[in-house]
Amino acid sequence: MWRRVYLVLLAVRAYFALSPSYIHPDEHFQGPEVIAGDIFDWRITKTWEFTSSAPIRSVFPLWAVYGIPMHLLHWIAPGSGPPSPWLVFNTLRVLFFLISFVLEDWALQELIASPRLRRTSLLLLASSFVTWTYQTHTFSNAVETIGVAWALVLIQRIKTSKEAAWLSSGLFGMTVVFCFFNRITFPAFILLPAFQLFPHFLRHPTCIIPLTLTTLLTVGAAVYYDTVFYSANTPTISLTSLFGTAPIITPINNLLYNASPENLSNHGLHPRWTHFLVNLPQLLGPATLCLVTIRRASLPVLSAISGISILSISPHQEARFLIPAVPLLLCSISLPRNKILNKLWITSWIIFNVLLGALFGVFHQGGVVPTQVYLGSLPLTPTPTTAVWWKTYSPPTWLLGAKDDSLITIDLMSSSLDKLVETVKPLADCSQENYLIAPMSSTALDQFVSINSPSQPFMLEKKWEYMNHFNLDDLDFADDGVLPTIQRVVGRRGLAVWRIGKIGC
Repeated sequence: MWRRVYLVLLAVRAYFALSPSYIHPDEHFQGPEVIAGDIFDWRITKTWEFTSSAPIRSVFPLWAVYGIPMHLLHWIAPGSGPPSPWLVFNTLRVLFFLISFVLEDWALQELIASPRLRRTSLLLLASSFVTWTYQTHTFSNAVETIGVAWALVLIQRIKTSKEAAWLSSGLFGMTVVFCFFNRITFPAFILLPAFQLFPHFLRHPTCIIPLTLTTLLTVGAAVYYDTVFYSANTPTISLTSLFGTAPIITPINNLLYNASPENLSNHGLHPRWTHFLVNLPQLLGPATLCLVTIRRASLPVLSAISGISILSISPHQEARFLIPAVPLLLCSISLPRNKILNKLWITSWIIFNVLLGALFGVFHQGGVVPTQVYLGSLPLTPTPTTAVWWKTYSPPTWLLGAKDDSLITIDLMSSSLDKLVETVKPLADCSQENYLIAPMSSTALDQFVSINSPSQPFMLEKKWEYMNHFNLDDLDFADDGVLPTIQRVVGRRGLAVWRIGKIGC
């Protein structure tokens, strides 16, 4: 029975993987956006993390995670040109789905000895909205989650081995370095579990050799690749000349940047208890109540405690930072034994994950990706087309594909209506095709759709829409009230492409 349920949940995970929701800009701008330009010669937007004088993001893991599949897709794509952005987008989503299904579930099975607990843990993991959404999106956090799980598997293999675990030790060193260059938060999750390696290394000191060798080789490869990437305007850097230049060590730059409270204030400051009291319940839902059932300090428990505690020291705390802890905690809890409580808990667990899964996996900024693909498919015009985005997440440039200088993107984010009018008014030109992309829940645009006066600065004509789109940043409970706001955001859901016109054209 549990296998049939697991297969159904696997299909649900695949469905959400192919749903074009948009949870956070980092899933694009810290991943595919950086690599797609080099492989397909598409125009991209590099954020400050990659353009500052001291870049804080390593491209070494990006090329391994995104570059290799993009190269393979470019090689096998039919026709002489590159594949469509839509194909690349869905290929990466399928890849992350497979990585989650194969590697994450496999790691969980190795970490849990009891077959009964293993079945329960796999079903909890497979039915979690975090697995459906965050783990199937192109987040560095999703890669980190897999890395943490397999680092724990290697720790378990090493500490339980009666002989010298040379292979596992070497793989552990490689995994730690790769994941550290992927996200500097990774060591927080393996700090406490790593102490369990000392007895084995004391018994078999030769294991330190492969551990040290693979660690140094992976660090050298990552630093070399990052230095070459960020020194693109300089002559080719060889291995011998690398140490004569200033090598770029992105994790150190990242640590120094995040050590400054002034820098963190630009991204939002939170109370130290945010991870424990807000973010963790947001990710676990009803499973938060079951944390009191944890009785044994297993490797997953130690890892979760270590990661959450250390990350709580930082005043900048986002829920997605705790994603690696979700499978670790789900495989460590016990469900209520009382039949009535058990049924109530399972019902609440299903409702919680269906609601959060639909929100983050389907509707959350769900129209941005399809709209950008639609704009990239429009025919070229003699004059450049301008697309003004308002009240949405930043549109990923790489999804436009080869449409480079022919489409100008203006991202107004959550600017005021006055700023929007100031930007759009000059674009109301009868000889040009310019567009405004905005949520249909923005009632402020109604006055420009139904023109009653020639004094209106411009008019809007709907050309295209995508219905599965919620703009949660448009919630205004204080001014509009709770029920009217929900009716507006849900009842008028969708993202529309409006042609910017002028009366008399």
